[in-house]
Amino acid sequence: MSPLVIGLALFAAVLHATWNAFLRTGADRLWTVTVMSFSSTALAIPFAALHALPAAPAWPYVMLSACLQVGYSVFLVAAYRYGELGQVYPIVRGSVPLLVTLGGFLLANQQLTMPQTVGVALVAGGIMGLSLGQGRAATTSILYALATGAIIAAYATVDAIGVRAAGNAAAYTAWVLLLYGALLPATFVACRGRLIVNPRAPETWKALGGGMFALLAYGVVVAAFALGPAGPITAIRETSVVFAAFIGRLFLGEMLTPRRVGACAIVALGAICLGYQP
Repeated sequence: MSPLVIGLALFAAVLHATWNAFLRTGADRLWTVTVMSFSSTALAIPFAALHALPAAPAWPYVMLSACLQVGYSVFLVAAYRYGELGQVYPIVRGSVPLLVTLGGFLLANQQLTMPQTVGVALVAGGIMGLSLGQGRAATTSILYALATGAIIAAYATVDAIGVRAAGNAAAYTAWVLLLYGALLPATFVACRGRLIVNPRAPETWKALGGGMFALLAYGVVVAAFALGPAGPITAIRETSVVFAAFIGRLFLGEMLTPRRVGACAIVALGAICLGYQP
């Protein structure tokens, strides 16, 4: 891979960890993630207008993906209510390839390669390192983080099928984001009564900034995929787990012990083993 591709993959990793930090610092995290979604909705509108509607068979997948992404947002908010960025984020990121790999092994009778076997052991060990002993993550936080990872794995699977049925990846993505952008505020209203957004408030602009970081992270990794091989890029992006630990220490005042750094590094290495395909 060229230095440009490596740089883009690392930049995407930093951006992904950063938008999670925006969410973690929100005074009302459900409100923050809802306002963050406005950024993706604004981007999706012109794409939906410029492209034909997805094919009819794709619409159940569009709807299911949007609903799952709302669930992902709600569970991630709940995980951050009880745990720190440097604890929750590695568990969420590490559990996704772990659950996908184990699901394929248990449900589809897929055989594990040696790197995948090592990856399963490393991710499981890293998560245990964050979950046990002094300074461990709260049990509630761990359960919400694992549930969040399971939802991410589910909507990634739905999207993989739905985008093929749609016949147009841009139209499919745009409509998923539009429905997500409608369902998440509706979920907030159902939980809180009404959604108030003050365009002059610093919290509003911070949340919108977090949404832009999330969009930029997605755009940067797409650019990297266009220029280099997907397997190594996906592997490099998993370093976001380590970046999250340092962002949590530098900007959120979280504890950064050698044990936590080691556990995050083990999760990242395990996720690389699970996701890397030469």
